[in-house]
Parts: sequence; C-alpha cells; structure tokens
Amino acid sequence: MRTNTILLATMAVATIGTTAQSCVALATSTVGIAVLKQVLLGGINKGLNIFSNKDSFLANQLIDAALPKQLRDINSTLQKVGLNNLVVKEKEYIAQAAAFTVDTSRPILINAVNSLTAEDAARIVQGGSGVATQILREKTSTQLMAAIAPKVDAKLNEFGLVQSLNSALSGTNLLGSILGNQNTANIATNGISKFAAQQMVDGLFNIIENHEQQNANTIMNSLKAAK
Repeated sequence: MRTNTILLATMAVATIGTTAQSCVALATSTVGIAVLKQVLLGGINKGLNIFSNKDSFLANQLIDAALPKQLRDINSTLQKVGLNNLVVKEKEYIAQAAAFTVDTSRPILINAVNSLTAEDAARIVQGGSGVATQILREKTSTQLMAAIAPKVDAKLNEFGLVQSLNSALSGTNLLGSILGNQNTANIATNGISKFAAQQMVDGLFNIIENHEQQNANTIMNSLKAAK
C-alpha cells in the first residue's frame, strides 16, 4: 500500500481537529501551489537530465519499464534469431535520440507547471499519490508526442535503425506481425520511431511521478513552515 502520498503529507501539517477543507485551502494557497510546482519542476529537471546522458538513460529502470510491448516483442524476436547485437544498437540509438528531445520537451512541461491552478491543487490534495504527475500528463502528453516524435524519427532514420530492423527481419513477416501486419513503409513511418517516442514520454512521466512520491516529506515540511 502506498501511504507516502501528497494527501497524507498535506494533512500531516494540520493540527487535531483541522477539517479537510482547511487542508485543501492550504494546498490551494499561493504558497501551497508554489510548493507543488517546485516538486514537479524538480521531477522534470531530474528526468530531462537523465535524458541528456545516454548511459543514464540506458541504466534507468523507470525508462526501461516504459518500453512499449511491441518494441519489447521486436527485441525478443531479434534475440531469438541471434541478433542481440542489433538490440543493443537499437537501445543505444534510442538513448541518443532521447537527448535531442530535451530542449523540445522542457518548455512544454514548464509551461504546464506554471499554469497549475488552484483547482488542480485541490484535485492533487484530494487525490493522493501521483495525481500531480497525472495532471501534468493530461496537460502535456499529446503535445509532447506530437513535438518529439518527428525528432525521434529523424534521428533513428539518420542512424539507420529502421532500415537495419527491416533488413534483419525481411522475409520472415515477424516484424510485420508484431506491428499488426503493417507493410514496410508503415513500419518506417508509424512503427519503431513512434514506439521509441512513446517510451520516452512514458518513461519521463515515470521519473516525475517517482520524484513526486519521494518528496512527499518535502511538501509536508514546506507547507508546515508556511502555515
């Protein structure tokens, strides 16, 4: 059971007898919203710093956990036919491509945090763990995908990844079946790069949510000091 939540952290600053409405009022105050923004911005910076470093990106379990099933199936198939070296290259290329999305993602995320409203803060304090990240995801995920997918596609094609994967599995129909029996052209335009971009977006939100959960005590102490 996840008890280390923003809801509990915020309620912990209240004295005995303080109502839930008072907790919401505290979180939705200017200071309360500033604290929530600070935590989200910390998570964003942490995630984008990881994206900026290939080795950090490759080693991060939260990013690996975000790997779409289709791309995981492709990697499993490649390994089964003895092409583990291609899987290693694929992961390295995706990690390199991630670094080129940082400057695009940062302003989108920061603008969303800066537009956090009292209504958002009330939802966060009432909703519990991970809700702040969920709100950020709702505000930005579609925009992030639209913004970074072309950059990811350009980089992966520059590295020759799509061509390499198509060549490695040509004639087997394995790649097409994994991707829903798409033809090669569709795989190039809608497949590998899209899955890689989705991994980046989901992996980034995983990092932000983890940061949010780890900093519940920071939220509590900050709000307590401001009370």
